[in-house]
Parts: sequence; C-alpha cells; structure tokens
Amino acid sequence: MKLSSRSRYGFRAILELAVAYGEGPIQIKTIADREDISNKYLEQLIAMLKAAGLVRSVRGPRGGYTLAKPPSEIRLDEVFSTLEGPLVAVDCLEHATFCSKCTDCVTRRIWSQMQDAVLNVLRAKTLQDMVDMAQGLDKNGTYHI
Repeated sequence: MKLSSRSRYGFRAILELAVAYGEGPIQIKTIADREDISNKYLEQLIAMLKAAGLVRSVRGPRGGYTLAKPPSEIRLDEVFSTLEGPLVAVDCLEHATFCSKCTDCVTRRIWSQMQDAVLNVLRAKTLQDMVDMAQGLDKNGTYHI
C-alpha cells in the first residue's frame, strides 16, 4: 500500500493548522512555504478539507485557514477518508462478488485484517496526537519521548 501525495501533503498541511490552533488563521502561502507544497496543489487540498468541515476560511487582511474544531476532536480517519476516499485494500473487500473465491479465500481474510488494522490506527488517533508528537521533534526532525 502506498499513500498518494494528496494524503502526505494534506496531512502535513492540516498538521500545520493543528499546531497553530487557537493562534489565528494561517495563509496558504505560509503553509506552502513551510511544507514545500505548491500553492495551487495546497489550495485543492484545503478545499477538500474545507468541504468536509475539517477546515474553515477566515476572510480579511489577516485571514487564512484554521481548523473548524479543536485538534482533539478530529480523528485521523476523517482526514484520510476526506483526502483519499474509503480505504479498501483489495476490491474483493468492497465487493464480495468480485471474485468467486471470496467466501473461502484465506488471503482475503488477511487483507481484511490488514485493512482493519490500518483503520483502527487512524480511528484511534487525533490531530492532537500528531501535534503532541510534533512538539517532541527537535530542529533536526528527530522525535524525542
């Protein structure tokens, strides 16, 4: 399984908003510069997050974007599904009629367990967990407990 740039960049962008939560809005250009993401691509990602109700825009000279609710109330599975859509490891998990062996397929059971494990991690973590992790990083990007 390989995550798309949409998820990688989208998570980095929303983490920027989560770290700054309560300090006022952040402009797209600021996030784009910090995270080395093109403004145009970031605008698309922010629009998706806004449409899902995870981010809101603030108009005016000091406007920009902020989280629509506290980071502790935004689960990572919400962010992931907004950016990627539903997580489906293999087609037969979504459509049991995809393959004639679905009812007794051992590999399908393994793919299902793998999918459930990933979803459980994303459901169990919030943006606040990511903020807490980010605050444990030093300037070299090394995580400290």
